[in-house]
Amino acid sequence: MPYKREDSPYWWIFVKQADGKRVRRSSGTADFAAAKAIEQQARADAWKEKEWGVNPPRSFNEVMLPYLRHASQHQRSYETTAHRVKALRAYFTGSVMNDIGAKEIRAYTASRIEAGVSPATVNRELAALSAAINWCNTELEWGLPNAVKGRTLKEPEGRVRWLTRAEVESLCRTARKQRNGALLDDFIRVAVNTGCRKEEMLGLEWRRVDMENKLIYLDGIHTKAGKRRSIPLNEGALDALKGRMAYRAEACPASPWVFARSSGERVACIRKGFEVACERAGIKDFVIHDLRHTCAAHLISAGVALAEVRDLLGHSTIMMTERYAHLAPARVRDAVGVLDGLREKPSSRSVHADVPVYQGKVALKLVTP
Repeated sequence: MPYKREDSPYWWIFVKQADGKRVRRSSGTADFAAAKAIEQQARADAWKEKEWGVNPPRSFNEVMLPYLRHASQHQRSYETTAHRVKALRAYFTGSVMNDIGAKEIRAYTASRIEAGVSPATVNRELAALSAAINWCNTELEWGLPNAVKGRTLKEPEGRVRWLTRAEVESLCRTARKQRNGALLDDFIRVAVNTGCRKEEMLGLEWRRVDMENKLIYLDGIHTKAGKRRSIPLNEGALDALKGRMAYRAEACPASPWVFARSSGERVACIRKGFEVACERAGIKDFVIHDLRHTCAAHLISAGVALAEVRDLLGHSTIMMTERYAHLAPARVRDAVGVLDGLREKPSSRSVHADVPVYQGKVALKLVTP
């Protein structure tokens, strides 16, 4: 029988699930008759699941909420996942996940494309839905169909946007003239000279900066791939870090963060100031992550091997690094040049103009008197 709780405006119901577990949950309605009907339906579904093996209907919220609770504790990219789920919730709330098939997935895809969303974004949103369904099937043994499989959109080639050295210097000069400009200038220089991701830099603590050995240490919890890596520091990065060190000594000596405010707190976001600096410097279509592309582009253009760039940037596979391969045409030119050394000299083509050659051997031509 539905009952009331002081901390909720809705009627609560009691259901014994197929596995014997007793569950109390909100009915989502303040109408007693509706709550009673919901409770009876939930009990009937539990009985069918236990006796007949029938999968009970699962709503979008029933699938997504437990998955997000799990993700909040185990995913470093939880905020990104939660952002992607917003579009899914707006479309699928009220839907029965057991009934979602190819038609519904195609309709969602079409609605997002019509809204001006890129195929890559749609694929990431569908990946979040697929992950939630798979998690419920594995952890809760719900046996839900996953209509997302095989229905992702074709994406264009990965974006590569980078700055020349002159453009980097122009951006840094412009950034320094702004409010908190020294911090933004140092941030840009560290990014371009190390290839670190934004989160890796904003979360960087002084205890993981080794000025003597010129290294930054990143543990698995700090990297996207979840693997430790050490990043060597060149003179450009060291100068920027020394600037941050001088600021810390003057403004917030107790702060553990490399990029800190005057209060000692960690800088949480630098996007707005970066966008203003790009606009004033006349640099268009450029985001913070493109500083990482700039580092890779400069290294590849200078002849650094793709494998070494992969290790520096922390790519999990060489495929991610290969997007920069076109910036090193000298590698391909040298490879093609090898063919020049394989060409036969004119004098070695045949022994005589009218003497045929078969399988590398000279055939003697018989001459009748």
